[in-house]
Amino acid sequence: MADTAKAVIATEKQPERQPDQQPDQPSDQQAEQQAEHKPRSVRVVLFALMIAMMLAMLDNMIVGTAMPTIVGELGGLEHLSWVVTGYTLATAASTPIWGKLGDMYGRKGAFMTSIVIFLIGSALSGMAQDMGQLIGFRAIQGLGAGGLMVGVMAIIGDLIPPRERGKYQGMMAGVMALAMIGGPLVGGTITDNWGWRWSFYINLPLGVVALLAVSAVLHLPKKRVQAKIDYLGAGLLALGISAIVLVTTWGGSEYAWGSARIMELIGIGVAALVGFVFVQTKAAAPIMPLHIFRNRNFTLMSIIGFITGFVMFGAVLFLPLYQQSVQGASATNSGLLLLPMLGAMLVTSMVAGRVTTDSGRYKVFPLAGGVLMTVGLYLLAQMDTDTSRLTSGLYMAVLGLGMGCLMQVTMLVAQNSVEMKDMGVASSSTTLFRTLGSSFGVAIMGALFNNRVQDVMSERAGALGSKITEQSAQLDAASLAKLPAEAREAYQHAVSSGTHSAFLLGAVVAVAVLVAAVFVKEVPLRGAGSAAAEPGEDPASGSPSKGTVAV
Repeated sequence: MADTAKAVIATEKQPERQPDQQPDQPSDQQAEQQAEHKPRSVRVVLFALMIAMMLAMLDNMIVGTAMPTIVGELGGLEHLSWVVTGYTLATAASTPIWGKLGDMYGRKGAFMTSIVIFLIGSALSGMAQDMGQLIGFRAIQGLGAGGLMVGVMAIIGDLIPPRERGKYQGMMAGVMALAMIGGPLVGGTITDNWGWRWSFYINLPLGVVALLAVSAVLHLPKKRVQAKIDYLGAGLLALGISAIVLVTTWGGSEYAWGSARIMELIGIGVAALVGFVFVQTKAAAPIMPLHIFRNRNFTLMSIIGFITGFVMFGAVLFLPLYQQSVQGASATNSGLLLLPMLGAMLVTSMVAGRVTTDSGRYKVFPLAGGVLMTVGLYLLAQMDTDTSRLTSGLYMAVLGLGMGCLMQVTMLVAQNSVEMKDMGVASSSTTLFRTLGSSFGVAIMGALFNNRVQDVMSERAGALGSKITEQSAQLDAASLAKLPAEAREAYQHAVSSGTHSAFLLGAVVAVAVLVAAVFVKEVPLRGAGSAAAEPGEDPASGSPSKGTVAV
């Protein structure tokens, strides 16, 4: 309990409880002090956390814009995909490990370490002299990035009770929307004016600000668990995740889906994950304790998070492509093309957070999110070569409303479903499932899109159509402009048909969100004044476990 008391952020010593007070209820004086101090202290910490969150989300989008310039200077076009793949692999594989380290040794130290590693990787990437160095340094950067999102979510889970967390959902959704809209714009501006190396160096001042703010203001209990880290489990999980990410990255592009290399990776991934599950049943301090999946709500939120990632990143990939290729929009402002979807997501997330805070009820949001997401994807599947930008914008807004109901609520309910000692692994597991969902979404929807584009091009433009898309079904603006009028029209119909197939698949998959939401049990959210649960108490009862951080 002494450690718990130290977890208060820059708060004054609390007055002693009067004898006639209930143990769970703060005095009027305490309530006033907390009400006055909480917004200031929490917002300072959240400011630092949001910077870290933005670093993790912005990086790939900024670097993606700079890639043509990077290849022009460093060469190594054949290794281009590894600049992104190396980062993604390291991020996905390290995510659950960072969550467990925070649970075992303290979240503040783990989070600050991840920021430092990310900044070291950023600085080294900016100094890379060839493509091999850049790929290696990007992997270091990815190792740090794996702890950024997990650290943000787990620290918020420690500091802010679930009942009050909805007040801050809009801030997190806003950062996400800002990163997606501003990433390509910022990347293009930096590359054109300062050079591609500043696409990495720009992380350094932001990261230093986050480090200083976290170091000065955030105070959490120091932990030290006697059990050793589950190195075997961590290695098997990292191997399994890496194999899955490589299958979804290479399948249908670098290698055919039925090729020996893809089959080998599938076999390695399945064997590693089966071994991981077995090891977790024996380990003293498992990387991902299997008991958290016995909670129905946590398992359902993991499923919903996976599907949300599947749908969201597929939409982010194909919507700009459709608007550029079919509707003639500019590629320079590609992030702005997503504004109807991201704006609707931001507004809905803020409303969902406020309603959840005021009422303590949340089941309606996964249900509404499942319906709106399915309807939005079905509407997007109806787009053709004659669909106006206004109409497609309205369809995107419907999808954004659905995602806004789900993005933050899934993490909120998942964290409310576990004991405080498992907050890190709960946050990392939910983040991991969303990441894996995005990998599968991009791979499966991408394969469907590419096959459909190539089929339609063959039907409408014959041998010329097949030749145009034999290297890639996604043509850039320059390549599209060089095509003869007949081939260009055929390609527009092909892209329209490809997006129809991809979004129709997304709508079918999104139905699973609605089915999962039906079975969610609306457990009361823990509040700031809740008593700590006794050891062994079921977190689903609504009472937090010992170690709840006062704010």
